Amino acid sequence: MNLSPFLIEILQLSLLLAAAPLFTGWVRMVKCWSQGRKAPRLFQPYRDIAKLFAKDVVLAENASWIFRFTPYLVFGATLLAGGIIPILSVDLPLAVTADVIALVALFAIARFFTALAGMDTGTAFGGMGSSREMMIASLAEPAMLMAVFTMSLASKSTSLSQIAQVIAHSDIHGILRPSLAFAFFAFVMIALAETGRIPVDNPSTHLELTMIHEAMLLEYSGRYLALIEWAGMMKLFLFMALGAAAFFPWGIAGEGEMLMVPAALLYLVLKLGVAGIVLVLIETGLAKMRLFRVTEFLGAAFLLATLGMLSHFILE
Repeated sequence: MNLSPFLIEILQLSLLLAAAPLFTGWVRMVKCWSQGRKAPRLFQPYRDIAKLFAKDVVLAENASWIFRFTPYLVFGATLLAGGIIPILSVDLPLAVTADVIALVALFAIARFFTALAGMDTGTAFGGMGSSREMMIASLAEPAMLMAVFTMSLASKSTSLSQIAQVIAHSDIHGILRPSLAFAFFAFVMIALAETGRIPVDNPSTHLELTMIHEAMLLEYSGRYLALIEWAGMMKLFLFMALGAAAFFPWGIAGEGEMLMVPAALLYLVLKLGVAGIVLVLIETGLAKMRLFRVTEFLGAAFLLATLGMLSHFILE
């Protein structure tokens, strides 16, 4: 029995747990530098998580089991999603049984229970944030699936490992396709919405008129809030890794290439460093849009993904 895929899977999950707060710290540092402000330390997210784990949990009197169960489910679903995406290698045990459709389903389950928990305590902010989150989800998930189907047409598979291998071994004509370009821009717009970044949402504000995701988390504290915050950092890390695996898979170790994993780790660090800078440039160059403009933003993402699929049949 070959144990290499299982070792790589364990290594990927450990890397996700350890590196997600570090990537969030990198994005915050670069954003402060770009705005001329004093940047927090790179390891500040680790301190924040540790501080939340050390605090007591304060629960509302009418909080049900959904409110208590949601942080664990969100954390577990996000961690499980890290076992599907080829972060370091395409030789993953879960890649055989789960594809990108299952990945979207995992994120949808986490969002659904977060919205339920936001409404569970009966606060005005929680219900408002849940309704806004579901509105965004109803537009972002079809656009995400459409972008994925465009990628699957090029590789003839919805498996992320297969998509990464096909793109990595394609020539210049196989890479520079109009369909892939449309799918890439659609994916960037969807990633901004799914991770709650500007211009869709602002993760650093708690203003009533602007917050979406944060409104559902106002009643959480202690270890519950630590798990949800940690899961949010992992989700941002996973979307960057997903974009790298689907559109820039060079450097990811292939099947049976256990010795290439250290090189794949180095490539991942470089890709995430560049992705963090690009994310900061987008956030500093754009303003937070009005809530009702978000529908137009995600509609444009769906349109780009659809154009990518049509261009595959017409031009390629």
